[in-house]
Amino acid sequence: MKAAVCREFGAPLVVEELALASPGPGEVEVAIKACAVCHSDMIFASGGWGGTLPAVYGHEAAGVVADVGPGVQHLRAGDHAVVTLVRSCGRCRCCEQGFYGSCESHFALDANPPLRLAADGSPVAQGLRTAAFAERVVVDASQVVAIDDSVPMESAALLACGVITGFGAVINTVKVPAGASVVVIGTGGVGLNSVQGAAVSGASRIIAVDVNGEKLEAARRFGATHAVDASEGASVETVRALTNGRGADYVFITVGAVGAYADAYQMLAKGGAAVIVGMTPVGATSSFDPLTLADSSMRIVGSKMGSSNIHKDLPNLVELYHQGRLKLDELVSGRYRLDEINDAFASVERGEALRNVIVF
Repeated sequence: MKAAVCREFGAPLVVEELALASPGPGEVEVAIKACAVCHSDMIFASGGWGGTLPAVYGHEAAGVVADVGPGVQHLRAGDHAVVTLVRSCGRCRCCEQGFYGSCESHFALDANPPLRLAADGSPVAQGLRTAAFAERVVVDASQVVAIDDSVPMESAALLACGVITGFGAVINTVKVPAGASVVVIGTGGVGLNSVQGAAVSGASRIIAVDVNGEKLEAARRFGATHAVDASEGASVETVRALTNGRGADYVFITVGAVGAYADAYQMLAKGGAAVIVGMTPVGATSSFDPLTLADSSMRIVGSKMGSSNIHKDLPNLVELYHQGRLKLDELVSGRYRLDEINDAFASVERGEALRNVIVF
């Protein structure tokens, strides 16, 4: 099969032939039909999070189940499915508390990834436990959810990360109540879904903050009531003015830019929560005033993969999509073949894309 391989951090990906193992017990093989480009893939490919090379990245995918290993009961060949990076046992402390994306267990695929170079059989790392910039993947069955085959594959792929991460941070992680005021810093693929989550929650004010005017316009289409251009340098003051001087009840930071965190803390109302959704490169740090945080009963909350239980949440999101309350098709801003993947990356790097999708 063909896959886009990272052989050197920061260098263009190389499309080449790889060998893929058959699914073992509790594993599933999926023929990938669409895989979106997430900033996490780009950070890994640039070396921002380290890792082993060669590797195949890509983790926001959808396709058709091709084969299942022994013991897999909830999937069968021919199912349309979403493939995520959320590999979970359902039994460890994190899973019991609902933090499936932070599962503490180890799986056979962690120690023995299914990818090999076709030329000499040497191993290839399964980036983000998925490696979906490829024609096929073998993943743990916990990572795969069957969905209605009426959802276009390009749209279904977005459910695997961008949607559950942004939407779930609002709905699951902090459970934003109706009437709350919300700020979303960063209105790319994840941030737009936090905007959508806030709208579905019934937030009274949804303030989108970004430096890109086109993305701010997109945020309005996805439910933002106000848009703030951070490039003008007064985003904190503007947010406070829009919230009658109080600040916002919730601020979602959906980008990995360190400067956004300092602004977020200053945008909070007393009793408010700053929700960290975006991932920074290794070593990046942020600071806050602990006296103000304690005295004002503020919170800083981390949110990985939107605290999602994918086997419950994805069917609900598909239903919202069918009801017209969740935009998926509108998130797809570019379609690329696998051999055009470096062009897709470059488009994201230039800030042009909401979500670029590799189609097979």
